[in-house]
Order: sequence, then C-alpha cells, then structure tokens
Amino acid sequence: MTSDPLILGFDTSAAHCAAALLRGDTLLARTHESMARGQAERLMPMLQDLLDAQGVAWADLAALAVGTGPGNFTGIRIAVSAARGLALGLGIPAIGVSGFEALAGPDGPAGGDAIVSLPSTRRGSDVVLMAFRDGRPAGAPVELALDAPPPDTLPRHLPVIGAEATALTERFGGAEAQPRDLDARGGIAEALSRVALHRLRAGESFDRPAPLYIRPADAAPARDAPPRILDDA
Repeated sequence: MTSDPLILGFDTSAAHCAAALLRGDTLLARTHESMARGQAERLMPMLQDLLDAQGVAWADLAALAVGTGPGNFTGIRIAVSAARGLALGLGIPAIGVSGFEALAGPDGPAGGDAIVSLPSTRRGSDVVLMAFRDGRPAGAPVELALDAPPPDTLPRHLPVIGAEATALTERFGGAEAQPRDLDARGGIAEALSRVALHRLRAGESFDRPAPLYIRPADAAPARDAPPRILDDA
C-alpha cells in the first residue's frame, strides 16, 4: 500500500451530507450540506462531484471511510449501505468509524483511557457517552441526562472528552475535562477519514461497516430509499 492512500470519507448520521477526500495526511477537499431529508438522493452526486473536482476516479481510491453513528437511524443506514455497495464494487475496504472514534482522534484518547461524550439529539438525554480502554471503544454507548446520577456501567476518574466535558468531569470525578467538538477537527467527514487512514496504515483487517445504534427502538423503518450506487445500464 502506498504511504499516501486516497481515502474518501462520508457521513449522513445527522441532518447533513458530509464528505472529505484525503491523500495520505493531506486534505484535498471536503464538503458539508445541511439537510433534514434527501440524503439518499444527494449522497452519491456529492461524492461524484468531490472526486471530479480533484480529478480522482473511483478506481484511484484505496479505501472508504463511513460514519456509523450514533445518530439518526435512516441517515446512518444510508451512508453504511452506500459504503458497503461501493466497497464491494470497487474491491476496496469500507472502514466504519463511529462519532466517538472520530472525536477521540486517530490515536484514540491521550493515555488510552477516557470517556468520550457526544451531544444527544434524543429527548430526555443531554449526551451519549462511550468508554475507551487502551485507545479503543469498550462497551456500549450510554445516554445520560446531566441531572441524572452517573451510570454504574461507566468507569470513574477518567478524562472526559467532548460535549459537556466540564460538567461530566465534576459528576464522574474525572481526571481532566477536555471540551472538544468535531468542527475543531474539520468536521465529521474529515475526522472519520483520518481515523480510517490511521487504521489502514496499521494494517488492520476490516469487517463490513455496521451501524451503531443507541437503542433498539431506533431501528424504525426508513422513509428514505437507500442510495443508488450505480447508474442503470
């Protein structure tokens, strides 16, 4: 594998379509469009426009990076379905990256162990938390209202990274608060692409990307059709 692989990353886990193109550590392009609906229709044209603007063909790509959530069920499904189909057709890996991993960064939390926090969009909760051990996610995500007792399933006395980090550090007795958001990392698409690049260079093997849902109730029937990957013959 070349040391500067081309990686196309994309995410539709919230009310947006976002994409980024990396050549090794260099960001070639990124784009972000806010939209409450229509990601299934917009995603593939957005990716094609991004590649065309850089003179890159699909066959030039070394890997895909896709956001796996947490987020909107339908949105996650759109991006993950597209990544699976493209990876199969192109014969390249599709690397699933959660929002927690994107926020923690390519090397994971400094020191390896931390609580990573994302804003929650669900009524009754303020944040969604994930414990990291040795730089990788450990356990399942946990929703939390800031006025609720910390759950016993999450470790105490660790650094807290992300949304509401200061308040959570006080509640968890955390070692350090590290407020951070994905905008500071260039947005979700660039951040997840950099995590995927790190894993690709490390020679990891990759399973098919799978959605990360917070609750089984999130698995409601989709109202948007999955994206059309290839034009009709």
